[in-house]
Formats: sequence, structure tokens, C-alpha cells
Amino acid sequence: MSNYYSLYLHIPFCRHRCAYCDFNTYSGQDEFIPAYVKALCDEIRYVGQIAPYRLTVHTIYFGGGTPSLLSTTDIENILKSCYETFNVLSEAEISLEANPGSITLEWLQTVRRLGVNRLSLGMQSAHPDDLRLLERQHDFFDVSQAVRWARRAGFDNINLDLIYGIPHQSLARWRDTLERALGLHPEHLSLYALTIEHATPFYHWVARGLVPPPNDDLAAEMYEWADERLSQAGYLQYEISNWARQRGTDVLMCRHNLQYWRNEPYLGFGAGAHGFANHTRTANVRGITTYIDRLSQRIERSFPLTPATEQAQVIDPLTEMQETMLMGLRLTREGVSRQRFEQRFHRSLEEVFGPTINSLVSLGLLKWHGERLCLTSRGRLLGNRVFMEFVSSPAS
Repeated sequence: MSNYYSLYLHIPFCRHRCAYCDFNTYSGQDEFIPAYVKALCDEIRYVGQIAPYRLTVHTIYFGGGTPSLLSTTDIENILKSCYETFNVLSEAEISLEANPGSITLEWLQTVRRLGVNRLSLGMQSAHPDDLRLLERQHDFFDVSQAVRWARRAGFDNINLDLIYGIPHQSLARWRDTLERALGLHPEHLSLYALTIEHATPFYHWVARGLVPPPNDDLAAEMYEWADERLSQAGYLQYEISNWARQRGTDVLMCRHNLQYWRNEPYLGFGAGAHGFANHTRTANVRGITTYIDRLSQRIERSFPLTPATEQAQVIDPLTEMQETMLMGLRLTREGVSRQRFEQRFHRSLEEVFGPTINSLVSLGLLKWHGERLCLTSRGRLLGNRVFMEFVSSPAS
């Protein structure tokens, strides 16, 4: 397992909560931002005090919510806390999610000077009908303007998030969205099929017959077309839903998300944030004011728990091996390395999961690339079935 840590910083504030969103986000609570930022900085420093040594950090990710609602002073204070608490590498990837309609050129110039070097924009679609149904508060002009401003501010690593399989979205409309995204020349693209999450407005609309449920066959066709088109455009698929350009010998993958997919340690700060460190998965309280209150209390915890921790689960070796397979197989080029697995767990892949691997290989869902176990093209479309095999089948 890597000795490098990643930091996830959750910013739960939004101008408007979108119809499909089930993340821990809240609208109309901007008045709590100053107190929340202070609590977030306090939580970061708390972990630094209880950690067994000064941790080395190689990625920082501002997620949400809408991190671009923070002032540049807020971002400066949060980053200052990170640098004072941890050994943040000089070449660390520092990512920030932003809504296209909530940023200015001046704001981007300042956060770039503060050290943010990767920007992730929630484009979702280029079409007004799709954006209206998703209840997004921007249009394609806002996206193109945000990319232009980001380039002027010095960002040379930009991701665009897109959603396909939206009700009433035709294949032709999806193709047009992707072509317009490609016209903005992002270094990275994340493509996600719309999922209907319980208790969201979308869930109730589908239940009442107001919008049709996602068409899985059409979504699969959209995915396969996008994979082929992005390959033609020079993007390398490195994860089921993610593609990146190559710069020299370097593929501009999201290094922070690689930490998750490799099942490596990360610390989650903020309301509802999750973490994984010291073989323990943690989850913070979700409410904004509850989170702020927790950080004002003197609660004694041991690493990696903090006063905001609501749930903590020690992961046993078998579960950690299963989770390593589930997440690692999402990496379409890297897969799960036989050598790295054995170095980490002191058992071979075949010893632990031999029958499951052999069965999935025979079904054409997994394949070996040298010493790496990877999904096949068909396996990518049936990924959930593959992953569940490792969860439900007993280890050898």
C-alpha cells in the first residue's frame, strides 16, 4: 500500500440542489460558510495532531456541493491548514470542482495562484432541454466561457463531467453534446450514466410516470459510441467512466481518484465526508450545523477519527481484498496487478479468488494482460455483475 495520502475536502453548499443529486449538499445555507470553513480547518489540524507521524500528501480534492461558492480567502485558509498540517508534495495535484455559472476570471486567476492546478467543470450536457430536466443552472455558453477563462488563468488540466442516458435524450443529441465538449479541448472527460437515486426528485418523477426511466440499452449504445469517438480523438480510457489525454509520456489521469480505485489511504474532511486510513473506513456527520458544533467540542479520538466522525468500521483483510478487486477492476488499462496484490496482502490473487477469476475469464468478462487482471470490453458493460462475483463468492 502507498505511503502517500490523499485529502478529500467536502464543500456541501449549493445555489440549487439538482433533481438527480443525492450527494450531501444543501441550498440556502450560505450564511454558515465562514463557520464551516473554520470547522473544516480545525478538523484538518486535529488529524495532524493525532496522526502517528507527519503524513505525506500527494493529492487534494475540493468536492461538493459547489466548492466554487467559496471565496478565494476561504480556499487560501483551507490550503494553508493542509500545508501546515501535512507534508504536501510540491508536485501535488490540487483539484477543485466548479459549476460553470458560478465562477469569474478573477476568481480563477486567484485560486490558480493559490496552487489549485486541476479544474473539474460540471458541464453535464450541451442541450437546454437536458439541462432543464436536470435542473442545472447554466447553459453551454457558460461552460465554454468558463473554459476560456480557466485557460487565461493558467489552468492546463481541465476535466468536463458529462451525463448520458437522460430521459428523452436521443443518441444524436448525446453525440452532439460530446462533440461540443471535445471542441473545448479538455485534458480529461468523465462520462456517467444517469442513475435514479432514491428520494431524489427524479425518483419521484419516474415513480409517478412524469418522465420515463433510463433506457439501459440506449445508454449502453451511447457509452460504446463515446468510447470509440474518444479513442479517435486521442483520449485514453483508463477507468470505466474516465478518459484522459496524453502529454508527452504522461497520461493526465485524475491522480486523486486513482487513490480511491487503488484502495489507497485518504482522509475525508467536512460534513458527510468519507475516508479510509489505518484499515478503517470513516464517515462524518452530514448536517452542516451539526458538523460545526462537533468541531467546537473537545472530543478525544484516535487516528483517523475526528470529533466529526459518526461511523467507523475496521476493515478485515478479506473485505479489504474484495474491495481492492471491486475498485481496481474499474481501471481498464491497469486492472489489478498480481504482483501488487501479493505484496500488499501476502497472498496471491489465484489463492484468494482463483475459482471466481477462472469463471469470469471463461465467460469473457475478465482477461489477463501479462500479470494484470482486467475487464474485457464486454465486462465493462457488465461491470456490476463482475464486481458482485467477488463480493458474493467465498474466498479460497
